[in-house]
Amino acid sequence: MRIEPRISLYFNGTCDAAFELYVKCFGGTVTRLTWGDSPMAGQAPPDWHDKILHATLTIGDAAISGADVLPGMYRPPQGFELLINLDDTAAAERIFAQLSDEGNVTVPLQETFWALRFGSVIDRFGVPWSINCGEPAKR
Repeated sequence: MRIEPRISLYFNGTCDAAFELYVKCFGGTVTRLTWGDSPMAGQAPPDWHDKILHATLTIGDAAISGADVLPGMYRPPQGFELLINLDDTAAAERIFAQLSDEGNVTVPLQETFWALRFGSVIDRFGVPWSINCGEPAKR
């Protein structure tokens, strides 16, 4: 048996823009299926035709799914965060800056006793992230 935890993020019409940001931050590839191009097109309002019914961002062996839920069904994320572990401080700083743009920094990116860089942010789409980068030098 192999357990593969899968993250599914839900959006209120901004899934495509969010996944474009995540590709910019992390790389990878996205596959998308819009509501209008799916067999479920009739269940969505006409202005929801181009919204995302299902998207998958694949980065190496990892994947994040996402979707725009139907109007009135969206609930803001809570009770979790996505933790990104890196070894490159420049990459950590770049990714943190990109996720922070129009977002809410909850812990500024900084050196800590456990990491060269650590910080937390809720991006402009409401998704909570923590960036953890390397171990500090022994003092």
